[in-house]
Amino acid sequence: MAKPDKVAAVSELKDKFTSSHGAVLTEYRGLTVAELRNLRRSLGEDASYAVTKNTLTQIAAREAGIEGIDEQLAGPTAIAFIDGDPVNVAKGLRDFAKANPLLVIKGGVLDGKVISAAEVKKLADLESRETLLAKLAGAMKGNLSGAASLFNAPLAQAARALGALQTKAQDDPSVLAAGAGTAAPEATEADAAPAAEESTPAADAAEEK
Repeated sequence: MAKPDKVAAVSELKDKFTSSHGAVLTEYRGLTVAELRNLRRSLGEDASYAVTKNTLTQIAAREAGIEGIDEQLAGPTAIAFIDGDPVNVAKGLRDFAKANPLLVIKGGVLDGKVISAAEVKKLADLESRETLLAKLAGAMKGNLSGAASLFNAPLAQAARALGALQTKAQDDPSVLAAGAGTAAPEATEADAAPAAEESTPAADAAEEK
């Protein structure tokens, strides 16, 4: 490769390292062109998958401020640069590797930090961002529907109850797994109760009569 071409290749790789959410390094030795095409198709818009030269990748990673990647650059390397959900990309590569053992996950980069092959596999075992958001929405819906008094409570009390739910989810993530069946947090009843005790002009007038 001529020097201008190398400079351009390094610049492109550096841009990918800095603009993507992360990257997964793989060894593709023995995979056919058709199999690589299927892999790219399976990753979809979440990642771009490209064969790279190790020496140029080392330079590009260094210029992008990524340290410690050299050990992963042994043998033929192809990199999946993550544009979407890192969990989806990790799952896609893991599943493809199960069906095509010639694909080897060597490690990667996430948020500018180098991660091992084992950490990529752990990432693949997580639930996607969309799934986690759906569970959170389900948990909130279940709590709110089970505490109808909140809708009649003053806004400040309702806000405190929602804050209690959010705090409970942070302290105990298992509430997200319960979905719509999750019980309302204890703070909800405490916050909603004062609403029934508050007096109104109409109620005061009725008592005077």
